[in-house]
Amino acid sequence: MTKEPFMSLFIWSYFTSLGIILGGSLIGAFAGFLIGKSPLYVMHTLSNSLKIWAIVGAIGGTFDTFYSFERGLFEGATKDVFKQILLILSAMGGAQTGALIIKWLTQEHFV
Repeated sequence: MTKEPFMSLFIWSYFTSLGIILGGSLIGAFAGFLIGKSPLYVMHTLSNSLKIWAIVGAIGGTFDTFYSFERGLFEGATKDVFKQILLILSAMGGAQTGALIIKWLTQEHFV
């Protein structure tokens, strides 16, 4: 198994999270249409509900992250902890970007 460079994982994490939000919201809107609900409202609601799952999906599950944190704390590999934090922030950025795009598309401005 080859180890990927950090920058490619950083970009991969962002766009995976973005894709989960956009794809899940669009497919969910189609399902909302099929059952007689407003597709735009369903799309907006799903984009906010899927954020945490997009982050978890983008970082590849939580166990690898916990292992990296453990190694960083107990074995002194602080570089790994910093990298995992950056990957999580990248995934959060992708999820937020996806939710913002859906908000712009649906023009739903709920407070």
